[in-house]
Amino acid sequence: MTQTDWQAKYRQYLTFERQLSDYTIRNYFFELNRAQSLLGEDIYLHNANRDQLQSVLAKLHRQGLSPRSIALSLSAQKQFYAFLLRENVIAINPAKTLSAPKQNKPLPKNMDVDAVSHLLDIDADDPLAIRDKAIMELFYSSGLRLAELAALNYDDIQFDNAEVKVMGKGSKQRIVPIGKVAINALKVWFTCREQVFSLHPNDALFISNQGKRLSHRSIQARMNKWGQEQALSVKVHPHKLRHSFATHMLESSADLRAVQELLGHANLSTTQIYTSLDFQHLAKVYDGAHPRAKKNKGNS
Repeated sequence: MTQTDWQAKYRQYLTFERQLSDYTIRNYFFELNRAQSLLGEDIYLHNANRDQLQSVLAKLHRQGLSPRSIALSLSAQKQFYAFLLRENVIAINPAKTLSAPKQNKPLPKNMDVDAVSHLLDIDADDPLAIRDKAIMELFYSSGLRLAELAALNYDDIQFDNAEVKVMGKGSKQRIVPIGKVAINALKVWFTCREQVFSLHPNDALFISNQGKRLSHRSIQARMNKWGQEQALSVKVHPHKLRHSFATHMLESSADLRAVQELLGHANLSTTQIYTSLDFQHLAKVYDGAHPRAKKNKGNS
């Protein structure tokens, strides 16, 4: 098969077996075509070796591409060669042992308590404002991800226990407490939802004017709108409220493990990075809390 034949077969694999979005597939092929152009006319991507692929990454670096963009190119190559290996076209994946430059991971800046309070100080009197207030209160109260909140159904809210049932990453379910202010905002939204949107039966917790589940983009747009209307100096988005929730919780409790559970992080290290805690602070918490970490004063 020619290079074109393998790319066509790979596109079918991504579309029908992997069921990836058109956007993702387009990005993959953009990177594969760029890598092919950097290899030169005499070398075909489907039979390039490790050194040749390493040279592609080096050329991308010299062109000034960011570590993130180079990592995306390498990921596309690894996926492509994994497919060729699966099809028994090649014996080894030449991209498997390659590594991209380390990426700096700038952490989102949290909003201080006063800024969050100002954002949520909405005189909600129309259905959309009532809905948006409930959305933002729930984000800040429970530290949910955007995808988690958007996927919530009507019966995921348990008012009696002040809890929300969340389906997180990897289809892992967790129960997260909801604060009193957020509970009250949700109760107002529930009443409004039944009165105003009763003609649109839908299991979704948060719905649009048309009675459809509110999309990720719509939630982001509405939060950005409220940030502007409340004249905040920072752009407001779901992750900023999640980060603010985590930071404020840690400032008050210093309980990293509890915050890990609330955020739904699989690894404690993720929570440590996410909340910008430095090692000295972690060591102090550990030394003060762990029974086997406390030093015996009798020992010199």
